[in-house]
Amino acid sequence: MGAVAAVVIFVAAYVLIATEWIDRTKVALGGAALMLLLHVTDAEKAFFSEETGVDWNVVFLLLGMMVIVSVLRRTGVFEYLAIWAAKRARGRPYRLLLMLVLITATASALLDNVTTVLLVAPVTFLVCERLGLDVVPYLIAEVMASNIGGAATLVGDPPNIIIAGRAGLSFNDFLVHMAPLIILLMAVFCLLCRWLFRGAFRYDEARVAEVMALEEREAVTDRRLLIQGLAVLALVVAAFVLHPVLHYEPSVVALLGAGLLIAATRVTTEQALAEVEWPTLVFFAGLFVMVGGLVETGVIGEVSQAAARATEGRLDLAAMLLLWGSAGLSAIVDNIPYVATMSPIVADLVHSAGSSGGDPAVLWWALAFGADLGGNATAIGASANVVVLGIAARNGTPIGFWTFTRYGLVVTVITIALTTPYLWLRYLL
Repeated sequence: MGAVAAVVIFVAAYVLIATEWIDRTKVALGGAALMLLLHVTDAEKAFFSEETGVDWNVVFLLLGMMVIVSVLRRTGVFEYLAIWAAKRARGRPYRLLLMLVLITATASALLDNVTTVLLVAPVTFLVCERLGLDVVPYLIAEVMASNIGGAATLVGDPPNIIIAGRAGLSFNDFLVHMAPLIILLMAVFCLLCRWLFRGAFRYDEARVAEVMALEEREAVTDRRLLIQGLAVLALVVAAFVLHPVLHYEPSVVALLGAGLLIAATRVTTEQALAEVEWPTLVFFAGLFVMVGGLVETGVIGEVSQAAARATEGRLDLAAMLLLWGSAGLSAIVDNIPYVATMSPIVADLVHSAGSSGGDPAVLWWALAFGADLGGNATAIGASANVVVLGIAARNGTPIGFWTFTRYGLVVTVITIALTTPYLWLRYLL
């Protein structure tokens, strides 16, 4: 009965999250409460077990990075970057799009992509309004760039954080295995933007002159805080990279960085915590409890065995099915709950694969690439997509589901198609 209850609760929660009939945080909390109420799991397993409990490393890593970004936001540095990009592009629409896309992708690799789009999107409205440009193509391009760029590092995309925790992967592992292809995919994406949004690049000389007259330095409201924030961010990123030497978990590094920034600046604790995405953190906690219930009742184990039988022990077949299947499923549902569900299954597949026929770690990279890039396919495929659509709606420029999806499907198919030979050549041959 426990397994049946776990499956029913989880499937119902999945449907509600995918359809957005109810706020996803409420769904995650409700599902976790039902798991505990029906004794599918208990408090000890839900809150303290490494295998079936909340992954506090994920929660506190996000919390620490959100605090750092909250402080940086107060300096105006992101507005500075947007105006700087517009002036460096000399108001040319396509050049501007490239600048904003590259800034977004780079920032998403260092921060999480949801935080990045929250900061960049409002500035995009300002710049496009001044240049008389349709903001929709720019917003869509930015959110897709954030999903692609975020895939390059451990902290860039929430699914990567979950995978790292389950697989024991470091910040450097993601840089070595993910970043090289992501750089190539970003170059291809920049070329795609020229074709996908070709009807949106209108040039208005009068408006361009107005933008060129702006002084980007005026956007920075607190230079001292900016220097302090960038110094701490640089230390945090360096500590991520030096994890094999320092042996500090990313969550510890992020919290230490957040604490140092609050202690060394005039920003109060209340101000630093005010802009933390608490619903996102609570969503993660509830989600981990629900997935833990599936593990505890043996459902995950049964699915793992079925997956192993379906691939008949062939690592190449398992990797390709995982890559394309993850992309397809992440297009339908948010990639965060998908990866949380799949990671224990992939762990079992990696363990059972041994070392024959290639590198079993390819399964982790197939899951990461598929989920991260598949999130671009539809408007609900990734949290960053939903955030940007919400910002657009509040600013009177709604982006329809199919408006986003008709571009997203093209980008996803092309990027996943390019990922396929990369996995084959690097891990399977």
